[in-house]
Amino acid sequence: MYVCSCFGITEKQVREHADTGACTPRQIAGACKAGTDCGSCVRKIQALLGRGSCPRRESLDPVVLTPATAEVSVVELPAAEAA
Repeated sequence: MYVCSCFGITEKQVREHADTGACTPRQIAGACKAGTDCGSCVRKIQALLGRGSCPRRESLDPVVLTPATAEVSVVELPAAEAA
């Protein structure tokens, strides 16, 4: 069944792209243009992808914050003057 009639993309093609790592509608669009013309298929693509169904999500390394990337700078602003 077609998901995107603008570009002729089928459910099977969306699932194949998901299996190779496209986990969001935007990534599907990058892989095959589905959802980039009229946009009516974006919800269908979201439904096909499902929540948490990305095979690569679990295999991706977690983000590790190092002191250089986790550093927060605090800047004090002058107090507002009474008018």
